[in-house]
Amino acid sequence: MPKAITLYVKYVDYLSEKFGRLAMYSVVVMIAVMLLNAFTRNFLNIPLSWCVEMAQFLLAGYYIVGGAYSMQMDDHVRMDLIYSRYSEKTKAKIDVFTSGFMVFYLCVLLFGSISSTIYAIETGQRKFSMWNPSMIPIKLIMVGGIILMLLQAFSMMFKDYAKASGKKLDVKPVSAGMSI
Repeated sequence: MPKAITLYVKYVDYLSEKFGRLAMYSVVVMIAVMLLNAFTRNFLNIPLSWCVEMAQFLLAGYYIVGGAYSMQMDDHVRMDLIYSRYSEKTKAKIDVFTSGFMVFYLCVLLFGSISSTIYAIETGQRKFSMWNPSMIPIKLIMVGGIILMLLQAFSMMFKDYAKASGKKLDVKPVSAGMSI
């Protein structure tokens, strides 16, 4: 495979891993927010209106930003009726074909998320609730997560193409020498 594709796969996989791990740590923050909510509401009798919504935003960020990492680790949900019976090469051919549909879906999703983010910025959109938070940060996270997932989809497509065509895609992990 060309060096440019090898470098692309290497660095996109690195980004997906780092942002995926960041998303994993956001679960700890979400748990802390929910514990704070339970403590202040039940022991101090001071309900905090922002806790549940913040936990919802953290959860949305978790699954949007963690999507690329999940795809990279092959931990996503797959309908597997006969797929597991195929050889690795046949699986790779099927994955290359179906990746086109995923890329199309992610492009439509990206178009919608950019449009929604522009609307939020232009209107100063806020969530209609007691806390009334701005929607701009979560929508920007949404756009970033979808872009990362789109990049990872192409990375997976390149890997599957190499596997399907019997070519070697020599990608050494970049994590050893770099950190975010």
